[in-house]
Amino acid sequence: MDQEPGKRMHILLIEDNPGDVTLIEEILKDSRTRNALHVARDGEQATKFLRRMDGYAKAPRPDVIVLDLNLPRKNGRELLQEIKSDPDLKSIPIVVLTSSESEEDITRSYELQANCYITKPVELAQFTRVVRSMADFWFTIVKLPSKEV
Repeated sequence: MDQEPGKRMHILLIEDNPGDVTLIEEILKDSRTRNALHVARDGEQATKFLRRMDGYAKAPRPDVIVLDLNLPRKNGRELLQEIKSDPDLKSIPIVVLTSSESEEDITRSYELQANCYITKPVELAQFTRVVRSMADFWFTIVKLPSKEV
């Protein structure tokens, strides 16, 4: 397992659906990892968080970003491109977690260097399994880049 004992993993969830946010919060609370979930409700708020602007001066650098594509103000595709084009942010893994099953969205997300693409399951039990598996994978299996990079 990769997570250092006692180390808190920071997740930036960029999601505008309050129901999905609440569900993901609850699932992560029950996970085996110590995590801190930070939520941005749109692309502009996410940009401010990542660049530590306005009220986010003390925001931590996320270990992983979970990104919905269909966001208000600045959509997830624009945000993905912006993050992966920024030398200070591009090493942060991005998990696209979205309702879109469009082959175009899948292909474009990988072209923009998303680390994985997951379609949100509709059924609660399956959604729970997917989020738990995602957390286990990113925080107990893979080796994440140092935040100093």
